[in-house]
Amino acid sequence: MNYKFENFELDADCFELRRDGGRLAVEPQVLSVLMLLVANANRFVGKEEIVEKVWNGRIVSDAAISARIKSARKAIDDDGAQQRLVRTLHGKGFRFVGKVDYAPSAALALVKQPEPDRPSNPVQAGRVTIAVLPFRLMGEAGANTFVADAFADELIFDLSRLRWLFVIARGSSFRFREPLVDFSDVGKTLGVRYCVTGTIAFAGDSVRASVDLVETSTAHVIWADSWTESVERLHEMRREIAARVVAPLEIQIQLHEAQSARLQSPAVMTAWSAYHAGLDRMFCFNRTDNQQARGLFERALDLAPDFARAHAGLSFTRFQNAFLNYVSGREVEIEAAHLSAETALQLDRMDPFCQLNMGRSFWLLGELQESTGWFDRAATISPSYAQAIYSRAWARTLSGDTESGEKDACLALDLSPLDPLRYAMIATRALCEMTQGNHEAAAILAERAALTPGAHRHIAVIAAISAHLAGRTDTERKWVEQVKQSGSDSAGSSFLTSFPFARTATRELVERAICDLRL
Repeated sequence: MNYKFENFELDADCFELRRDGGRLAVEPQVLSVLMLLVANANRFVGKEEIVEKVWNGRIVSDAAISARIKSARKAIDDDGAQQRLVRTLHGKGFRFVGKVDYAPSAALALVKQPEPDRPSNPVQAGRVTIAVLPFRLMGEAGANTFVADAFADELIFDLSRLRWLFVIARGSSFRFREPLVDFSDVGKTLGVRYCVTGTIAFAGDSVRASVDLVETSTAHVIWADSWTESVERLHEMRREIAARVVAPLEIQIQLHEAQSARLQSPAVMTAWSAYHAGLDRMFCFNRTDNQQARGLFERALDLAPDFARAHAGLSFTRFQNAFLNYVSGREVEIEAAHLSAETALQLDRMDPFCQLNMGRSFWLLGELQESTGWFDRAATISPSYAQAIYSRAWARTLSGDTESGEKDACLALDLSPLDPLRYAMIATRALCEMTQGNHEAAAILAERAALTPGAHRHIAVIAAISAHLAGRTDTERKWVEQVKQSGSDSAGSSFLTSFPFARTATRELVERAICDLRL
């Protein structure tokens, strides 16, 4: 997606900023900082994350960061006094607070599209499609500020278990945080007929929750309900909301596993809070946030040792450590990821998040067939689970089944068109195109993925390989230089370790390209 705000447009494909259609001259690092902030307008971005993703983790002074922020503000007619668009959160980082609209990428139109018999949009297939937006928080929530996102997140999990329903993943629906949401915009951007929205209002010792089901094309509220409870019964309210929201949507179709396989309530409310805070950090996919996520999951488990999803989250953070070499001792991290996933499954075998992390742990071990099986199970339990389908796309592609891998990658992009890991889904498609000999299409997709704010260094390796095979010498040189600036002396070896290709022609192609590029 390209990003539009006020009279500006950030074009990720062309890596440029435009005002009223005219290109603005902006220094590359300044543009990278601006893209990172705008792409993550739904949250604040810490200084550590800016350093890792813009400066590739090199030591940078606060003055250098401040200078780039100042230049970024100037480029969009903002400044430190107004902070109309870029707001400083002292001691934490920065946040883009302007209203952002999303537009499809023009570059992707140049790439081969899915076959005609596969609908490009789930709405066209006649399925019921829905997005759950983050709830709006009102009043003084104190330690319960997490519930606005947590209520919506768990509704997504419940609704995703209904096979007839196409549910957009939180990574995309949570982009819409404005107090006054344009439901027509939500419908067009995410391709949904309906959305669920609501408020959580705290007043003294009581809390009131209201939920609306809205038809996006007309903005008509077609169903609504509300609940009032004491703050102490907040968790019980959450379960009641889940039951009373799912049932009307289900109409006369019997509820599947959504209630029987429901997450068991943690013994202590703050365990739930720590888990959801960790979930947000985990999906940032950078060293600092991943470490913070691990600490939050461990805090949740100190309070509730049998909390299955917290064990699964802990497994995910250890996976990241091994996958991106955040820490030394890769074998230790792999074993820890596997053990945490096993524990999670012992506690709740019907939770797709637990299944997902078991699959990822086998991926690290190079056991792709076993890994794919676990991703299949996660997608069977929750057919709209974009993370499982995207992970299965990678596993199938690495195994040599590129046709199935590309179909899964396209489905994951449909399920979560604004996902924070969208770059990885596009990179999967790039690898599939590369395997099929469509090197120009692969280069277009890979560069699109690598230019996305937050894309990790393995994506830059794919961009370099794709450009090399397509004969794009200048582009190849650019991505090789970026990979080397990340501080990795063995980027090619690290890439092949993180992506354990089966012994196929694809692996030979990748190994040869890495050798040619001297990565």
